[in-house]
Amino acid sequence: MGMTALAGSRLRERRLLLGLRQADMARVAGISASYLNLIEHNRRRIGADLMEKLAAALGVEAAALAKGAGDALINDLRAAAGGVGTTAEIEPIEDFVSRFPGWAAVLGQTQRRAAQLERAVAALNDRIAHDPHLSQALHEMLSAVSAVRSTAAILAETDDIAPEWRARFHANLHGDSERLASGAEALVAYLDGSDQANDAGIASPQEEFDAWLAARGWHLAGLETGEGVEADLADLASGAARGLARDWIGLATADAAALPLAAFQAALAEIGPDPARLAARFGQPVLAVMRRLATLPGAQAGLVICDASGTLVFRKPAEGFVPPRFGAACALWPLYAALARPMTPVQAQVATVGRGGRAFIAQAFCQPDYPLGFAGPELRSAAMLMLPAASTTGQPLRIGATCRICPQQACPARRESSILSEASQSDAAP
Repeated sequence: MGMTALAGSRLRERRLLLGLRQADMARVAGISASYLNLIEHNRRRIGADLMEKLAAALGVEAAALAKGAGDALINDLRAAAGGVGTTAEIEPIEDFVSRFPGWAAVLGQTQRRAAQLERAVAALNDRIAHDPHLSQALHEMLSAVSAVRSTAAILAETDDIAPEWRARFHANLHGDSERLASGAEALVAYLDGSDQANDAGIASPQEEFDAWLAARGWHLAGLETGEGVEADLADLASGAARGLARDWIGLATADAAALPLAAFQAALAEIGPDPARLAARFGQPVLAVMRRLATLPGAQAGLVICDASGTLVFRKPAEGFVPPRFGAACALWPLYAALARPMTPVQAQVATVGRGGRAFIAQAFCQPDYPLGFAGPELRSAAMLMLPAASTTGQPLRIGATCRICPQQACPARRESSILSEASQSDAAP
């Protein structure tokens, strides 16, 4: 299966949508980043094997990359109509695409670009508002500025400074100026979010771990065959990120042993994606089944896991559902209803708000643990599985990512105002 003229562009759009770095994607496919760059700019053709590897890493069918997908364009147009609060005619969309393919492609591309920009706004808001690494960088810069200002004031306002003290002040001023310049460069690189910044270790450990797992399609194939994935830890720059990865590998190894891939997929085909029934079939905890459902090869489901404080400790996005990287998530998530009711399944039809909104079936469950016995504290862990749905019946629960970037103004759970402009706000259902 060869590439068509726009297959590279589709590959690049999907990679950016998932937030994968080009270097990570190339590593998974077993090619160089420069070769992948040529592919993404439609300057190289590839064979069926490489196409399959790239498609698996992106969680799509190879045919969708090779030939495109009319359904994807129609879905983009539906999202564009539903995300801006218009009364656009939905029924004749297919006729519009067939009669005016050029205009349909333009509108679809505009929709995807707008969704990417909204995700960029969400990421920057997370960093600026809640990122401890950004706070530390700003504190370092302010400290250097204060030192430069104090030293400069002494030199400017004192006439009778001994030569040796003046030389010492000049040396301090030079050192503080270099510290300020280094801090500014690091801050710019961090906010830029470029591949070079990530390679330099500027990303937080959680972001580094997320990118590492996403580059592997959220599925650690080596655990299924017993080969292990310890060698892959060398791709992580920080010890903290490697610690997060080891913890996850331990969980995934136990899940793979208790829920063998072939048997689990057979049960899934028979029962469907019901975590409680699958857990009963295999005699395993519901949270283990939810982790397995979200990390099967090519799984389209999203998954978030939180601890008893409500802090997200695992984030797997899905198309139309992007959890915040820092700070508090949407208080309306069924995840938090389950957290308050341990061992009680919670299921709800939800629709994410905004331009890229999608319909989901949200399944949440909380499981308490007592690692120190009855005399110790109760530790709760809750998970929410987001299963993509073609549509919802009745009135779905409308949820966002976090208040600062949620366009739903008339929300009873809103904690703070949104940074989105009024022109982009919409309460229309996706």
